[in-house]
Amino acid sequence: MAATLHDVALLAKVSIKTVSNVVNGYPYIKDSTKTRVLEAIAALGYQPNLTARGLRLGRTGVIGLAVPELRLSYFAELADAVIRAADRHGIGVQIEQTNGDRDRELALITSARRQLTDGLIFSPLGLGNEDAALLAVGYPLVLLGERIFDAPADHVTMRNVEAAAAATRRLLAAGRTRIAVIGAHEGEVYGSAALRIRGYRDALQEAGLPVDPALIRHSDMWHRANGATTVRGLLETGVPFDAVFGLNDTLALGAIRALQAAGVRVPEDVSVVGFDNLDESEYSHPSLSTIDAGRDEIADTAVRLLLERIAETGPKAPTRRVEADFRLVERESIGPDRNAHHPHNRQDQPA
Repeated sequence: MAATLHDVALLAKVSIKTVSNVVNGYPYIKDSTKTRVLEAIAALGYQPNLTARGLRLGRTGVIGLAVPELRLSYFAELADAVIRAADRHGIGVQIEQTNGDRDRELALITSARRQLTDGLIFSPLGLGNEDAALLAVGYPLVLLGERIFDAPADHVTMRNVEAAAAATRRLLAAGRTRIAVIGAHEGEVYGSAALRIRGYRDALQEAGLPVDPALIRHSDMWHRANGATTVRGLLETGVPFDAVFGLNDTLALGAIRALQAAGVRVPEDVSVVGFDNLDESEYSHPSLSTIDAGRDEIADTAVRLLLERIAETGPKAPTRRVEADFRLVERESIGPDRNAHHPHNRQDQPA
């Protein structure tokens, strides 16, 4: 027979209510009493009935995370960061993939499956700012990403414009003046690509350099193959360039492979920088310089905001928007800063 609250109370010589308070994390319990209860729980192998506890509290102890595509390393690493952040709060995570499809995203936010979780962290890609009103849902919701800025929900995002400008300035500091950018999205106004392109433009204009449309290369998908294909196409045009800014690391890694296959040296002939600071970027050859846009901070903040909303009673507090900090991580793919007197392989420089 499984041990019960009554069994634990008898062994610890306390009331059933005291055992319940310890199990549920009630703070005002003497340390000596808590120790006796925990020792009794361990000795008996007592397992709390989480289902019954959830019914009493009206909660499941699980939150949802919806991302476009786990095959993209950024979202896989983001999911890992969210799981770790939730685990620190004793919360489970149910992950769903939308493939960035608008209909799937709409189905997701209205699905009866939302009743299986206490709230949702949602990174939309198919929905846009014009859909903001659709996110007035009846459950706690935290948005990630750059597709929707005016929704009635808390929003955690990154400083895309400033971070992209910092990456471009570093290429300029290496003496690069013909900087190609890969991963632009045709006609995009909101979204990571549009905002990062804006930062790229800002840095060029700040340096007094023209923005050459021939150096802004489009790619609907942001996989390695797309980065390689885009750079091969750029090489075939004959348009001169001495640097590549990949709007994410996977595009940049694909670009390095295509350049090397064409006999172009990185960084001697062409500098390359990415965006996201994926784990694998440190181990490419050459190692990839990149923007760390605060993925762990985004995950920690999103989980914290969601749990605050779940615990909220009474009138809802105003929605919040949080932008994570970023930093430029310098590795081998850019080359030395011509304005500096230190080696080119500095690590983790603040933006």
